[in-house]
Amino acid sequence: MRLLALTLALSAFAVPALAQNAPHHRAGEEAVDPYEASPANAGAEPFEGDEMWTAFGGAEGVSRIVDGMLERSTTDPRTADIFRATDMVRLRRTLREQFCFILGGGCIYTGRSMADAHDEIGLQASDFGALVEHLQAAMRDESIPFHVQNRFLAKLAPMHRDTVTR
Repeated sequence: MRLLALTLALSAFAVPALAQNAPHHRAGEEAVDPYEASPANAGAEPFEGDEMWTAFGGAEGVSRIVDGMLERSTTDPRTADIFRATDMVRLRRTLREQFCFILGGGCIYTGRSMADAHDEIGLQASDFGALVEHLQAAMRDESIPFHVQNRFLAKLAPMHRDTVTR
């Protein structure tokens, strides 16, 4: 029974290899222009082993962290405008995939590259900083140890150069 529950939880993230040839949107998401799906699009190499995935509470923990981060990001006056025209269904899915992939959860990231996904948003360094604050708060809410948070943030930090465009 536990194996079935784990399989179902991971299926919310995992995408079969066939998805590389499938449309890059799911039910409830806006269609996007075609692009080449690649693990490199995630913006970082995954951690080895499952230590980080476990520390983040697996699929359920990552889902709560993504939800908490997005809730803060869409309600914070500093960042809310960034998300007004965003397909939040797609963003939530691709962030979960990206975090799962990077944390070593065995997921396939199907989103666009960081540069392509952010090229028309016009993020500033202050926006990036606020989004990191929201992620940190969401990780604190999940009781992710500080040193584990820092390991994850170190993987994400180089994305600054591909996401901040102003």
